Amino acid sequence: MSFYPYLARRSAQALLVLWAAFTASFVLLQLLPGDALLIKFLSPELGLGPQEVADIRAAYGADQPVWQQYWHSLTGFVSGNFGYSLQAGVPVSQGLATSLPPTLRLAGLGFALALVLALVLALLAQLAPWRWLRGALYALPSVFVSVPVFWLGIVLIQLVSFRLGWIPVINPGKWQGLVLPTLTLAIPIAAPLAQILLRNVDEVLTQPFVAVARAKGAPRLWVLLRHVAGNAALPMLTMAGVLFGELLGGAVVTEAVFGLNGLGSLTQQAVGNQDSAVLQAVVVISATAFVLINLVVDLLYPLFDPRLRNRLGV
Repeated sequence: MSFYPYLARRSAQALLVLWAAFTASFVLLQLLPGDALLIKFLSPELGLGPQEVADIRAAYGADQPVWQQYWHSLTGFVSGNFGYSLQAGVPVSQGLATSLPPTLRLAGLGFALALVLALVLALLAQLAPWRWLRGALYALPSVFVSVPVFWLGIVLIQLVSFRLGWIPVINPGKWQGLVLPTLTLAIPIAAPLAQILLRNVDEVLTQPFVAVARAKGAPRLWVLLRHVAGNAALPMLTMAGVLFGELLGGAVVTEAVFGLNGLGSLTQQAVGNQDSAVLQAVVVISATAFVLINLVVDLLYPLFDPRLRNRLGV
């Protein structure tokens, strides 16, 4: 098997997942009780008559059969047209252009910090000079993996902002205001990554090629970085791709805790108003980010696994 068929197969699987996410979200939103258009425009305060409400429903395409609505939405999403927000009355893309960048920035920083924390924790656990310290570092991920995101955020605000006064709660700087949200997001994600990395480092250390490197007098740090890290990182890469979905969900909760304007607040408003177009756009964008991260992880695998690299001929 060569690299290009491998790339084509992975890309086709990614497109299939995106189509399934779009279809599932469309069906579930169609099954919601009530009609958001009628709830909003039949309000006595607006004073609209039945014919005017019918014209509005026609403008939104709500009077068409379900299969036509599905096809119209699908072709619109493919071309980048996400429809119109029921609550705001503007294109959904306009709201996303405002809300998406802060969430992507937060998720990207949280993801990067989670990887760094997992790597540093695994390295410190292997280099710890005392058994009790090594045991404590090994137990640390088990503690943080069960910590709820919203609770961790509140604790960090109480400790860092209110007690220590290091970061102001009101009107922090652009990057200063991202410190606590990034930590809140990164710690629960770093915990399972560190668990997997620690377990795999222990397994790789028992391999014969590690014993040979040690017999040649190589320092422990050199053995870890040169011979162990690459082999132990493969399962962590897979888990990192899977956890990215949890990262997006955590970003929504984190934004609510810290009062950040992003996809979290946009989703919260859309749920309260049954704004189907916005909700479906958020679901598809989240699925797209998840699929892209996992696709990148799949393409990075040959760089770390010589067996797969030889099989693909790269």
